[in-house]
Amino acid sequence: MAMQTKLDATREKFSSVRLPVAGLVPMTTLDYPNHLACVVFFQGCPLRCGYCHNPTMIQPRRGEPQEWQAIMEFLSTRQNLLEAVVFSGGEPTLHADLLSAVKAVKALGFKTGLHTAGPYPERLSRLLPHLDWVGLDVKGHGKAFDRICGRQGIWQLHARSLEALLDSGLNFECRTTIHWKDFQLDDVERLAMSLADCGVRHYALQIARSEQCFDPTYSKPVANAPSTTQMNALISRLKPYFDQIELRL
Repeated sequence: MAMQTKLDATREKFSSVRLPVAGLVPMTTLDYPNHLACVVFFQGCPLRCGYCHNPTMIQPRRGEPQEWQAIMEFLSTRQNLLEAVVFSGGEPTLHADLLSAVKAVKALGFKTGLHTAGPYPERLSRLLPHLDWVGLDVKGHGKAFDRICGRQGIWQLHARSLEALLDSGLNFECRTTIHWKDFQLDDVERLAMSLADCGVRHYALQIARSEQCFDPTYSKPVANAPSTTQMNALISRLKPYFDQIELRL
């Protein structure tokens, strides 16, 4: 009875949250390190990465209260089963009500994770005290970041988000999605070393999927793309500079 009362109070307190829910993965071991989690996806993203394989999530829309309430109802049935909830997108920090949603999840006893490209550093800074883990997408190095994500001025905002994460002491991972239309092998190594120099300790390289890309030209094969053997050799060269680095195919 006490638990139900707490659940009802939490749902009532956060009943006005408006978030455009685009999807839910009810159980995963991949999206929050070493935890059984679910992933909630939100509609809308300010970036236009050519390789994006969720193009239907790009266009923003206004959420309705019942969308987040449905997630809360789901989570109330997963206590003592799931350990964490990951907020993803799209770009979840696009939405002002995300902070209230994170607080609601914490009130239910779950750990909280976030996937973000860091385009809203002020919002991220407000979220950090309520998060347990962050996966930060790093699109490229410097101005290449803007070219890859299709928006000007994002790389400076991302740099501020990375600085906030480094200062927070929070457990986080940087990850870069590699499409050989955007990168040469040397570019990947240069980006990795710049992150290591900043103090990033956990890094992952992900090979982009070729299906249903936002830009159809990204679905075509790239001539002379580096092989998996070359990528593994790069990972071996980079290992001394990180506590953890991995290649995700």
